[in-house]
Amino acid sequence: MGKSRIEAFSDGVLAIIITIMVLEMKVPHGEDFATLAPLLPVLLSYVLSFVYVGIYWNNHHHLLHAAKKIGGGVLWANLHLLFWLSLFPFVTGWMGENHFAPLPTALYGFVLLMAALSYWVLQRVLIGSDGADSLLARAMGRDIKGNVSLLIYAAAIPLAFFSHWMAQAGFVLVALMWLVPDRRIEKALAVHRS
Repeated sequence: MGKSRIEAFSDGVLAIIITIMVLEMKVPHGEDFATLAPLLPVLLSYVLSFVYVGIYWNNHHHLLHAAKKIGGGVLWANLHLLFWLSLFPFVTGWMGENHFAPLPTALYGFVLLMAALSYWVLQRVLIGSDGADSLLARAMGRDIKGNVSLLIYAAAIPLAFFSHWMAQAGFVLVALMWLVPDRRIEKALAVHRS
């Protein structure tokens, strides 16, 4: 099976996720800056989630670009990832509307953790499909940044009940770590072509 269908479907789902998140933001009634102040948590949670969706979109593109084979296991692993990403609008809205309260922040962290785990599963299934000596396997290596991200998410979930701002700082830290796209695959592809 070719990669174009899975890429197009995933791109469409991610575009819908972003659209739903922005449509959840309500327009304030009023014309001065004071009417915007209560919406600041909603806007900040949207920006953070938008960055996360962008990070997943970018790295998903690179991941599929390096993959050679797409089989049934890859399709299911990709759907698993898209399921967790599709929960972003809900947890983003709940966290923003409740001003980063502990439980919504912890649930947001749980969804981030599950999305990261499902991305890891997708990587492993693709590597299994292509082989342990494949370009993708060599590019992914030990995936230190991915493993550190999982640890930060796992720590931020219980931390949200003690200091939701520290948990938020963990989420922002992971987003900043991934803001620069994962260059491992691009480097491996460049070496492979030369």
